[in-house]
Amino acid sequence: MLIDTYGRVATDLRVSLTDRCNLRCTYCMPEEGLQWLAKPDLLTDDEIVRLIGIAVRDLGVDEVRFTGGEPLLRPGLVGIVERVAALAPRPRMSLTTNGIGLQRTATALRDAGLDRVNVSLDTLRPDVFQAMTRRKRHADVLGGLEAARAAGLTPVKVNAVLMPGLNDDEAPDLLAWAVANDYELRFIEQMPLDAQHGWKRDGMITAGDILDSLRTRFTLTPESQDERGSAPAERWIVDGGPHRVGVIASVTRPFCRACDRTRLTADGQVRTCLFATEETDLRAALRSGAPDAEIARIWKLAMWGKKAGSGLDDPTFLQPERPMSAIGG
Repeated sequence: MLIDTYGRVATDLRVSLTDRCNLRCTYCMPEEGLQWLAKPDLLTDDEIVRLIGIAVRDLGVDEVRFTGGEPLLRPGLVGIVERVAALAPRPRMSLTTNGIGLQRTATALRDAGLDRVNVSLDTLRPDVFQAMTRRKRHADVLGGLEAARAAGLTPVKVNAVLMPGLNDDEAPDLLAWAVANDYELRFIEQMPLDAQHGWKRDGMITAGDILDSLRTRFTLTPESQDERGSAPAERWIVDGGPHRVGVIASVTRPFCRACDRTRLTADGQVRTCLFATEETDLRAALRSGAPDAEIARIWKLAMWGKKAGSGLDDPTFLQPERPMSAIGG
């Protein structure tokens, strides 16, 4: 069991499969990209499956989310999913993606055992998409969403970040579109995980701003706390249901007390929090021949030292050095 000194138990594992991405979102990385991890530093497919197996069999993890960078860029992704689906007990599996490439992979991922997907889409306007991502791939993302829904990777969740002066007026339109297409929309407050360290607390679009905007067109009824559980998103029933909209208020309403996550970076480091400034190396243990029991012991010790909160509610918050693309969302 992955328990910390505050009594929280981590059952949800986020696995970054690569630090690379085929977009250049302004809130994540600079236009020229980053210094990517060298191939020998990345975990191999076998190492990823072994670590997930230890987490599932020995440490109580029952949910696995594959992330990046962009996980669809990982050549062995379908095989990894298939091997994880064969574990006993079988964990629930999901994927967070920008949607580019889903048109050609959604069916294969479903057949391999993937349960559902989260797709990032911040705008319905192709010109704004290009301004935010520095790429002309809006139509590909929409096609990927449709392919995921057709393949049964449901519920298909759509993650949106609102940025001042770019798409901050789109919240009602995004929700109307999501309802019409049977997607579950979740707005995420912009977080300080950009490689440029350009994030500013002042001026960010907050959860309160988002809800005020949505209420100009929709009636929102809060979901009960029991239904939310440890999920990061607060959810509201839209116009009496059945559709829901979520808001992940990582900055203004941190949910650290209910956190049930542990994270594995693409180069084999355990992170106890997305905003942690320290990591614990599992790759070195793997490659030195350590048995599963020793790797589990190192992982448990790392989680035991997890801090009470992310620190985002502290005005003097120190941003992690590694950007989101290297950590996994």
